[in-house]
Amino acid sequence: MTSSDSSGERVFPDTIVAAVQMECRVGQKDANVARSLALIEEAATHGAAIVVLPELCNTGYVFDSRPEAFGLAESVPDGPTAQAWIAAAARLNIHIVAGITERTGDRLYNAAAIIGPRGHLGTYRKLHLWGEENLFFEPGDLGLPVFDTEHGRLGVAICYDGWFPEVYRLLAMQGVDIVCMPTNWVPMPGQDPRHPTMANTLAMAAAHSNGLNIVCADRVGVERGQLFLGQSLVVGVQGWPLSGPASPDREEILYAAINLKRSRAARQLNPYNVVLRDRRDDLYRVVPGPGPLRGA
Repeated sequence: MTSSDSSGERVFPDTIVAAVQMECRVGQKDANVARSLALIEEAATHGAAIVVLPELCNTGYVFDSRPEAFGLAESVPDGPTAQAWIAAAARLNIHIVAGITERTGDRLYNAAAIIGPRGHLGTYRKLHLWGEENLFFEPGDLGLPVFDTEHGRLGVAICYDGWFPEVYRLLAMQGVDIVCMPTNWVPMPGQDPRHPTMANTLAMAAAHSNGLNIVCADRVGVERGQLFLGQSLVVGVQGWPLSGPASPDREEILYAAINLKRSRAARQLNPYNVVLRDRRDDLYRVVPGPGPLRGA
């Protein structure tokens, strides 16, 4: 909710966002959903108005076959997982963005449900599939939708989407204030444990270069031999962490306060520069195609 000061200017109170880092277990959907609801409740008790959960948090991630994935998938918003989150958002008067295995007809999507106090706001489907996701899921076909809320304009990206600067730039150009990122980060080749993870570095760079708040909710644990990184993160518009990184190996909830007025003002880097305004569209319209790629 906004109000006005004596000059008539809109005053935005701080919004508390929460990145819920949880351990999901593949195939144990009832337990995963119950755990997500408990963590949502905890986050709301601590004042969170926007709660972000990990990628595919209702089903787990490492499927052994497409039939397994298909059997765990649900429709959105009519399936039981989305309905449970919808009920929680209404009861707690919060917004929830949560990764879910979505089924529509015979197609599967790595998706996120965007839910508000009054119900389902929309669905985002992951655009860029990672690794063996390509065996189970279709690439997202809903583009980059944005969602207007009392806490600002929300956008969504999922995990590997964050490796594509175009995703963040297109969201920024649509006026997004907060990007909610359900994710299942895994180690990258050459990663040095003494340095920040590549995922954290990319999120910080994207926030800085686009003037975005980014809420990254990762998972922890090992699933069928696959290690997940944890280290969830909330990044402010200047690219610096507002909260986190979280633990690499235990459940945790990160909280951060985001003020829309201050966030929007901070996009002015100095008296002369705003990145989105300074873009050289006259040079970007024609982009040379890539050269030959290894493995192509």
